[in-house]
Amino acid sequence: MKRGDVYLANLAPRSGSEEQGKRPVVVMSHDAFNQVTGWRSVIVVPVSTSARQAARGPTAITLRKGAGGLTKDSVAICHQVTTLDRRKLTHRLGKLTRAELAAIEEGVKAAMDLV
Repeated sequence: MKRGDVYLANLAPRSGSEEQGKRPVVVMSHDAFNQVTGWRSVIVVPVSTSARQAARGPTAITLRKGAGGLTKDSVAICHQVTTLDRRKLTHRLGKLTRAELAAIEEGVKAAMDLV
């Protein structure tokens, strides 16, 4: 597992307006953590195909069909960055390009006012 990998994840149970169900996520945690087998959590950004989510401004980053193995045009929802247990990541779909990952990093910075 590496930063920028796209995995299918089981995001249940969740509550409220959090993204739920089985959906892609982008691994954002540092590779130093990702490579330690005893480190059980991983930081991710959920991905959606919702047009409503795509309209949410600088924290919603468009990912085209094929990016990281995605089967549809999608959006990385950077304002919902979260930590999951690794066991919730069920299947690796692919890896984002450096430019795609950099765009998501900017979305996370905007969501956390780190710009």
